Amino acid sequence: MSVISEFMKENRKKAGLTQEEFALRSGLGLRFVRELEQGKETVRLDKVNKALAMFGAEAVPGRIEKQ
Repeated sequence: MSVISEFMKENRKKAGLTQEEFALRSGLGLRFVRELEQGKETVRLDKVNKALAMFGAEAVPGRIEKQ
């Protein structure tokens, strides 16, 4: 999960968004965004993909794929 958490944090910061702003724009909860960036291993894949879609990416088994 560290690849996804690093990807999310890096791209969120490049976009100039705080975690709170990202949560609002993506429609996800702030707690989820924080846990995702901290590398929590038990997060829902549909929510992970909703977050990754903000940056044109998708999580698939084994890798992150650009759309």
